[in-house]
Amino acid sequence: AVAWEAGKPLVMEEVEVAPPQKHEVRIKILFTSLCHTDVYFWEAKGHTPLFPRIFGHEAGGIVESVGEGVTDLQPGDHVLPIFTGECGDCPHCHSEESNMCDLLRINTERGGMIHDGESRFSINGKPIHHFLGTSTFSEYTVVHSGQVAKINPDAPLDKVCIVSCGLSTGLGATLNVAKPKKGQSVAIFGLGAVGLAAAEGARIAGASRIIGVDLNSQRFDQAKEFGVTEFVNPRDHDKPVQQVIAEMTNGGVDRSVECTGSVQAMIQAFECVHDGWGVAVLVGVPSKDDAFKTHPMNLLNERTLKGTFFGNYKPKTDIPGVVEKYMNKELELEKFITHTLPFSEINKAFDYMLKGE
Repeated sequence: AVAWEAGKPLVMEEVEVAPPQKHEVRIKILFTSLCHTDVYFWEAKGHTPLFPRIFGHEAGGIVESVGEGVTDLQPGDHVLPIFTGECGDCPHCHSEESNMCDLLRINTERGGMIHDGESRFSINGKPIHHFLGTSTFSEYTVVHSGQVAKINPDAPLDKVCIVSCGLSTGLGATLNVAKPKKGQSVAIFGLGAVGLAAAEGARIAGASRIIGVDLNSQRFDQAKEFGVTEFVNPRDHDKPVQQVIAEMTNGGVDRSVECTGSVQAMIQAFECVHDGWGVAVLVGVPSKDDAFKTHPMNLLNERTLKGTFFGNYKPKTDIPGVVEKYMNKELELEKFITHTLPFSEINKAFDYMLKGE
């Protein structure tokens, strides 16, 4: 499915996919899901528009062939391609605390492969740009081996494909970064897919109260399925939402996770945690001119502010374990999937997302 220009429906095309080069694998994609990031760059609201392009970065497939130097993957392996990577050699990959690989960190502007800068896709010899190194809206795609997580072959790819982006981002923000203890309270700002995954993490961690904050009250019913116990719509109150939450929780929540990208919500998420031990985690991506402003006393009073990228999961090392959580029935994935469509109707999927459905 090729995007020829910004905001125009994708077109089904016959595309030639070159063999994998050094440290690359070619994957047969069986299932792909749609994430808001695809829509954002398709609309060209993001960085420099690059077209024609093959979007897609949440998917599951099977390795078809491997390039030179690939030793940890072989044809037939079940895999999730991932928009960020793990080279295994850089200081970030050697650090237990970081997953922000120097070589394979997310790059939205790159339209070719790292090895030679060239595209592996073409139509009649004309190159088609890659997206996030994954380009999963294609029956076959070529991905750097450091961006490929090998998973349990028994896992149903039509469900676990969603683990490769938004689900892991929200889940890991709670489990790996906020780390609520059993019985603690957690506020989740923004109840889209990432926020619901953060709530799912709070449910798995055994939080006693999970407070959902969203400007759309219609999201509350669905959020209950993900463990959200209470709901706050900032528009229903004439005082700042951080004050509302502090009053509800006797001084503030133990943990908060912000999943909206609104700098206002980021400040609220930080200021609503309890002094002495509260931890706020920022997940949402802000606009480029935003500035975070809070009084330094909020930090001196022993509140902690943290950021996270992809839930602090290292793609190759950690993502297979997230799939195992689903296989062990600790994590429920089915409830995250609202619509299933044949690939030929991908434009309908874009319509559903644009309508917020």
